[in-house]
Amino acid sequence: MRHLLVGLLVLLSPPLLAQQPAPVIAFDGNIDFLKLPKDLYLGEATGVAVNSKGNVFVLSRGNTTGPAYAAAASQLLEFGPNGDFIREIGKNLYAWSFGHMVRVDKEDNIWVTDKGSDQVVKFNPQGRVVMVFGRKQEASDKETGPLEHPNPPLPAEEGRFRQVTDVTWDPAGNIYISDGYINSRVAKADKNGNWLKSWGTKGKKPGEFTTPHSIAADAQGNIYVADRGNRRIQVFDGEGKFLRVMTIDVPYDPNARTAIGSKPDIAKLEASGAQLTQTPGAPWVLCITPGPNQVLYASDAYPGRVYKMSLDGKVLGVLGESGKQAKQFGWIHGIACPSENVLYVAELLNWRVQKLTLRP
Repeated sequence: MRHLLVGLLVLLSPPLLAQQPAPVIAFDGNIDFLKLPKDLYLGEATGVAVNSKGNVFVLSRGNTTGPAYAAAASQLLEFGPNGDFIREIGKNLYAWSFGHMVRVDKEDNIWVTDKGSDQVVKFNPQGRVVMVFGRKQEASDKETGPLEHPNPPLPAEEGRFRQVTDVTWDPAGNIYISDGYINSRVAKADKNGNWLKSWGTKGKKPGEFTTPHSIAADAQGNIYVADRGNRRIQVFDGEGKFLRVMTIDVPYDPNARTAIGSKPDIAKLEASGAQLTQTPGAPWVLCITPGPNQVLYASDAYPGRVYKMSLDGKVLGVLGESGKQAKQFGWIHGIACPSENVLYVAELLNWRVQKLTLRP
């Protein structure tokens, strides 16, 4: 009987790679954790972060009623540990265009990446802008408009980004930026903001990227990049030396529903060489817990799960599914993991942040 069940699993599972089962983690999901004041609403929740006091920062594509194209769709909100609203940070900030991710560093500075303005902004804990990377297109220029996506991309420039996605730091305070939808590289600056180097280009080989969508660092200073379009996580040392690749290969129900759109034709996508963004295990966001025993969390869009992983790539457990109710997800775009069993997830399609309490 055991051999028969294994055979059925192999037949039912798509042939992405050799798949290994992982335990399902029981958990609770609180979709009412954030207490928004009257007449304040979230748009697509793109990022969530937690500081040392337990305060929660949410980046949302809210506070805009403009056109679908070129709307100023970024809003940074702070909530207390119990979910009570505290303040809006950076209202009408020059960089706000199309928010992508928010992170908090070990000194409680708040960092935002904005895909639309191609900028990374550092706020101090009081909410003052103290460092800016990149430059927004000039409103006065005739050529200002949608960025082109040539393949291969045009040469990248030091200090400039094209549809930047995320930011992280090593223990020494060096800054690593995933850049992003066009340049397909990782940029490194020192703690004072001085540009040091970058590595990577568009492609599928080790050290190449197809939409580096998220980035995280461990306590040893290794850098983990969610190479979403290639359906893998690549790991480097702080100088950009390739160390290893990690893939999420866990069986799933082939009849699982999507959060939106048609179910991906995985075999067709693989055969065509297209981006694997919507395939099972394609990492949208990464979060590594504080020490001493660090684990990594990642999410995918289909079938809409969160994966708990060891830093060497073993999948330790899975949770969730696509949907609109509590404990279901609509495209998790941001994860904060202040501890191994408490997560905050920001969802694009459901316009919310959900607090998850894991019960492994």
